[in-house]
Amino acid sequence: MEWYESLALLLGAILALMAIGMPVALAFLAANILGAWVFMGGERGISALLNNGLGSLTSFALVPIPLFLLMGEIFFHTGLGGRMFNAIDKLLGRLPGRLSYVTVLGGTAFSTLSGSSMGSTALMGSLMVPEMNRRGYKKHMSIGPILGTGGLAIIIPPSALAVLLATLARIDVGKLLIAGIIPGLILATFYLATIFIQTKIDPDAAPAYDVEPMTLGQKLTLFVTDVVPMVGVMVVIVAMMVGGIVTPSEAAAFGALGVLILALIFRCLTWEAMRKSIVGALRVTLMAYLIVFGSATFSQLLAFSGASSGLIKWATGFDLEPIAMLLVMFGVLLLLGMFMEQISMMLLTVPIFFPLAATLGFDPIWFGLIMLLALEISFTTPPFGLLLFVMKGVAPPDTTMRDIYMSALPFIFCSLLLVALMILFPPIVLWLPG
Repeated sequence: MEWYESLALLLGAILALMAIGMPVALAFLAANILGAWVFMGGERGISALLNNGLGSLTSFALVPIPLFLLMGEIFFHTGLGGRMFNAIDKLLGRLPGRLSYVTVLGGTAFSTLSGSSMGSTALMGSLMVPEMNRRGYKKHMSIGPILGTGGLAIIIPPSALAVLLATLARIDVGKLLIAGIIPGLILATFYLATIFIQTKIDPDAAPAYDVEPMTLGQKLTLFVTDVVPMVGVMVVIVAMMVGGIVTPSEAAAFGALGVLILALIFRCLTWEAMRKSIVGALRVTLMAYLIVFGSATFSQLLAFSGASSGLIKWATGFDLEPIAMLLVMFGVLLLLGMFMEQISMMLLTVPIFFPLAATLGFDPIWFGLIMLLALEISFTTPPFGLLLFVMKGVAPPDTTMRDIYMSALPFIFCSLLLVALMILFPPIVLWLPG
């Protein structure tokens, strides 16, 4: 069988099973069993494939995923997130578009702590959009910043999706997490600048309103009690990773323990909050582990059938410049993002794109962050970006999909601008991990 026939059989089986409604992880597992039967000699091939796949789940690099997820769930269910948002809101005073800035600042901090774009978008959408609508904010000023900061969870550590990508691509988890810090902060700055420009162009988009004045002492007290502890957890665990004091797995454990201690200090840790946090983290962790299992076996099948090597030879045969090939891969991810969710995209593309990137001479950490940004942009790519539908689910009933699409566009442009900067100036990504 030719390589393209093998590739068509494997991908076609996966897409067909997903089209009839089978969950992504199970679709990959079923297609892998079919592929093992065809390419690896029936039952013996299936047995060997399953044994190799189980071996991929014993990787120590997977440990941060449940711990980062637990950290974010505790932060959400205990109400620590709400305290932080309320404090930032009061600290900004009468700043035009104040609640939009609160959304970016608070959303960036929550995305960082939770590592969950969907969780961040759902929380911010339910908390902030009704309040901004009540105060007369136009929809693009309330919805756009939330969609933008939801995507920041993918690149700013601790990011569960970055850990998953590094595991699937077999690159250094700690370096990929650390590489996202500077680009993530640059992207958050771009978002703040976008809001500033929007309020200058249309002051009525974010009407001013009276706020209770606070003394400098009151502001300092509020900042120290309700902002510093939450953000401090993230700063400490990132600093420990950067300093080489702890591994990503140990940093995730310290992060979960830190949020747990904060919840105890603020007396908001209840049995019900812990139950919801553990169940939420466990549900997503099981899905992630099934995905790792499916991806590992899929990669082996691509290699065994000759599909991956054939595709790489075909792609490099066009004699395109490396940057042109990078843009092609980036475009493929954006196209897939219109119709698929991010984990499915990773499963399909990581086994193909990373060997191709290595052939082209790209640094794997730099390419990994480029890929994460493509996933972040695809979260909000019309018409089917996942965060667009999460936002629709939590936004007020009069919000249309067109409102959501138009609100997302300026923030998609910010992300594309960051990608261009990373291509022109790779040290933005590579300096800190180095």
